[in-house]
Amino acid sequence: MTPSTEIASLPFETPVKDLDTQIATLQAREDAATLADEISSLRVSREELLRKIYAGLDPVDVVKVARHPNRPQTADYINRICRDFRELHGDRRYGDDAAMITGLGRIGPFKVMVIGHQKGRTTEERILCNFGCAHPEGYRKALAKMKLAEKFGLPIVTLIDTPGAYPGMGPEERGQAEAIAVNMRDMSQLTTPIISVVIGEGGSGGALGIGVADRVDMMQFAWYSVISPEGCAAILWKEANEQTNASAAHSLALTAEDNLRNGIIDSIVEEPQGGAHRDPQAAAERLERHLVDRLHEVSRLNPRTLVESRYEKFRRMGRILETTPTS
Repeated sequence: MTPSTEIASLPFETPVKDLDTQIATLQAREDAATLADEISSLRVSREELLRKIYAGLDPVDVVKVARHPNRPQTADYINRICRDFRELHGDRRYGDDAAMITGLGRIGPFKVMVIGHQKGRTTEERILCNFGCAHPEGYRKALAKMKLAEKFGLPIVTLIDTPGAYPGMGPEERGQAEAIAVNMRDMSQLTTPIISVVIGEGGSGGALGIGVADRVDMMQFAWYSVISPEGCAAILWKEANEQTNASAAHSLALTAEDNLRNGIIDSIVEEPQGGAHRDPQAAAERLERHLVDRLHEVSRLNPRTLVESRYEKFRRMGRILETTPTS
């Protein structure tokens, strides 16, 4: 992808930003045409440097990438990969929640129910979406639409991108924990295929509220954990700073590779070089291909097999084998 000054630079990307500046300076010169070879060489160096940086990211840097302001969100993916999308609103009990998008659409040859967290782009949108932290009405809306999908035999696709469910007084009074628990219970029993992908942040119960699925996958630079690094650091070290956040991120094993190795997820969706925020269209195309493959895979299973295998999948998580050392 051509370097863009519109993409915010992360701290560890400073060397790449420096090369971007050099390339832009040479391109702006009157004799730029005579410098084509030098510019081309710098671009090659930039791509190689970007590849090396993203191949060796620390867990805390992965969290920064997952939170990048230009990273594609649920609405962005819907606009790029869903045809004939029709959004559905409200939980039929309290109200609507902008932090949770639900609707019917087509992905490849499949008619699906799409459900996902939405953070918002502008300040106004982020406030409206509560920065992706859903309320209980958001989770009840999601479950109501899942049951609608089950009624009509439609697969469900959920896109997870939340730092966690909103823990404010209002949501707690309206049953935040109960709403998430009911979602987890009822999702485990739905007789229709469910595919979940963590596209950005996968924080605690807020993620699990729409994450009990037949296949749980992650984008390459997303994170998925019981708590955010900052929350973990504040508990363990009584202070969240750069050092404690980095230690917490490492200990939480929250990257896609960590979660795959520990059996929490089933596969990783590779992102464009330098992260999905550098090329949202390419990221959407890769996610679409992945979802179509997954839908083909699970659509062949009968409902009884789906429910049983989904139950066993989550029962296996955290299981370890202890052996007695021989003397």
